[in-house]
Amino acid sequence: MFGLLLLLLLVGIPLAGFWVSGYLHRPLPLEEPVLVEVAPGSSFNGLLAGMRADGLLGEPPEARLRRWSARLYSAFTGVDARLHVGEYQLSPGDSLLTLLEKIDRGDVLQRSVTLVEGWNFREWRARLAGLEGIEHTLVDLDGAAVMARLGRPGAHPEGWFAPETYFYTRGTRDVDLLRRALERQQRILDQAWAARDEDLPYDTPYEALIMASIVEKETAVPAERGRIAGVFINRLRKGMRLQTDPTVIYGMGTDYDGNIRRSDLRRKTPYNTYAISGLPPTPIAMPSRESILAAVSPEPTEDLFFVARGDGSHKFSRTLAEHQRAVREYQLKRRENYRSSPEPRP
Repeated sequence: MFGLLLLLLLVGIPLAGFWVSGYLHRPLPLEEPVLVEVAPGSSFNGLLAGMRADGLLGEPPEARLRRWSARLYSAFTGVDARLHVGEYQLSPGDSLLTLLEKIDRGDVLQRSVTLVEGWNFREWRARLAGLEGIEHTLVDLDGAAVMARLGRPGAHPEGWFAPETYFYTRGTRDVDLLRRALERQQRILDQAWAARDEDLPYDTPYEALIMASIVEKETAVPAERGRIAGVFINRLRKGMRLQTDPTVIYGMGTDYDGNIRRSDLRRKTPYNTYAISGLPPTPIAMPSRESILAAVSPEPTEDLFFVARGDGSHKFSRTLAEHQRAVREYQLKRRENYRSSPEPRP
């Protein structure tokens, strides 16, 4: 009798292992990528039951056999005690073993969001508000309250968040995404300020951030950023007003309808650099690292003016007479496809 039992064990265990392996390795019935979520407090049996209800394990009896094979696999590996919370992506051709190994490793799906340079804080918040899989905790807070939540009470939010692609997992809070962007921008600004040129016409890193935001809005042509910063710095040194349209637009807020009128240029707001001297009180957008570097290390130039050519680039001039000729050439005789900035990137 003992010999028979031993024989059954010696034969049965490999057969059971082969049977389990077959159903674990068999591709799941997927026609397109799907997400499987392990929610907080989930059990291994609950996970399998949910997959069965969603049709991810196939039709009976195959679904039942897959569940049994998963339980046997769990009994040998202990994966049921290591359920990492998160989303897991499965693609056609993936097996149940693919999922169980991902769960064991905690290989959760990484979502991403790109916060674009030149956007303002209002646009960033709208982007975050539309994200799926994120926990929204800032919906009812204004900018001042958001900065207080981030540990910067009294700070204006504009300019303080680094444009970048950020990765996150389901359940990440919007405030934590913003905190990462804030900390990154602070590091960039600190490093740039430490390596700044001498004799800049501003005294604090924050003023450099304001200048960087103006440079960011004036051009998206990387090669022009340093020269545009040089023009603005020349104007500040000579006591000339910056006279830059993006500051006027920012001061108009939601009243801006795509056009700047003469009355807008005459209206004295804190941001209208046609009507005020020096820098505006805050940044007007989220500047990139490249624009921050341009603000602290501008390109040496004698230029005092520039005008958009209509293809995204600019014509620079040293004198008012040169500038007026450029305005007549590029602004007063606009082509039908005239653009003051480059084509939007996808």
